[in-house]
Amino acid sequence: MKRGTLIGLIVAGVLVLGVGGAVAVTALGGGEPEAVATQTPEPQVEETVEPTVEAEPEETAEAEPEETEAEVTAGAYVEYSEAALADAEGERVLFFHASWCPQCHALDDSIQANGVPDGVTILKVDYDSNQGLRQQYGVTQQTTVVALDADGNATAVYVPYSNPTLANALDGLGLS
Repeated sequence: MKRGTLIGLIVAGVLVLGVGGAVAVTALGGGEPEAVATQTPEPQVEETVEPTVEAEPEETAEAEPEETEAEVTAGAYVEYSEAALADAEGERVLFFHASWCPQCHALDDSIQANGVPDGVTILKVDYDSNQGLRQQYGVTQQTTVVALDADGNATAVYVPYSNPTLANALDGLGLS
């Protein structure tokens, strides 16, 4: 028994030292030398950015309102909210997206890569936290897209799950 107890104490000691060592390395930030190396170029980036920041505010301040208006009519991809839905112009499409869904990510990537066509606003709805909205439109699967009329009624519902591309989603809703 004494031998077994001794072996148990040695194993426990090794485990404690191993865990303690891992915690110490983590607490001391084992990978920080790389962060120090990246700090060297930062002053150069800041020097480059400073003249640009000084030169752009006048141009950006004038251009932003015009670009914002153009984006709304030219097509937009925004996070869902009741206010965003009320402000949406043209064809309105709800995209029920789940963060854990690979098809949702593929459709999201396709929307961002291709841009939303003129006259269409796509509102990205969190599938998991909007159960009431899912029930309202009969959505039972993530990656579902729903076209709405001016009164907020569904005119078409489509699930581009097997081919999660913007073109397929719009075709399925009859908006292409």
